[in-house]
Amino acid sequence: MTLLPLKEYKKKRDFGVTPEPEPVPGEGGGRAFVIQKHQASRLHYDLRLEAHGVLKSWAVTKEPPLEPGVKRLAVQVEDHPYDYIDFEGEIPAGQYGAGTVEIWDSGTYRPLLEGEPDKTVAEAIERGALKFSLAGERLKGKYVLYHFDKKGRNWFFFRMKG
Repeated sequence: MTLLPLKEYKKKRDFGVTPEPEPVPGEGGGRAFVIQKHQASRLHYDLRLEAHGVLKSWAVTKEPPLEPGVKRLAVQVEDHPYDYIDFEGEIPAGQYGAGTVEIWDSGTYRPLLEGEPDKTVAEAIERGALKFSLAGERLKGKYVLYHFDKKGRNWFFFRMKG
């Protein structure tokens, strides 16, 4: 596995200062997710889905939706290494993302790739829509990430009915 997807992650951090994990090859093939409450310059929640050995990541502007009908802005950020799945701690002042990170929810997810069983999670993200089912402590049920800003990094994150 190549670490090329983590190039941006590595470029933004000084691992001699921050306690964040350094990029190493991930497990791959799993379906773990984590949502980290991140009190940085602004409070937000980082949604991370394991896919292809990395954590695909979005910064969600408000608390993730527990009920259908509530949409949240989710800004896609750089992939994170798999070891970030259980990261909690204080990112020091002066470092990218400085502030407190704590796990808000975690568990597993299942992609819902109806009619396209050969499509991968990365391909669904590339196409701009990923449906998935979450099995966490707080978040349970079917969710969607929908890319509405084709030239940018902006997505909607919401819970589906049913």
